[in-house]
Amino acid sequence: MKIKPLSDRVLIQPNPAEEKTAAGLIIPDTAKEKPLAGKVVAVGPGTSEVKMEVKVGDQVLYGKYAGTEVTVEGETYLIMRQSDIFAII
Repeated sequence: MKIKPLSDRVLIQPNPAEEKTAAGLIIPDTAKEKPLAGKVVAVGPGTSEVKMEVKVGDQVLYGKYAGTEVTVEGETYLIMRQSDIFAII
């Protein structure tokens, strides 16, 4: 990974959006919701006040508007503070 987060930031690869409903209906691109879960790809070192609790490979839940989207080598990632993560799945 060419991106190394600084401070208490975390780089997350969002899970793909749902393609079908539980009943089997196909969801069009315009109606797909932004995923609220993803995989941690890189973690910053933390700060003297913030100990990093997430690690690379963790599946996490985060807020709907959390983070900033970045695109690297055609892949879309989110970079956010650890405090924006709600839970480790």
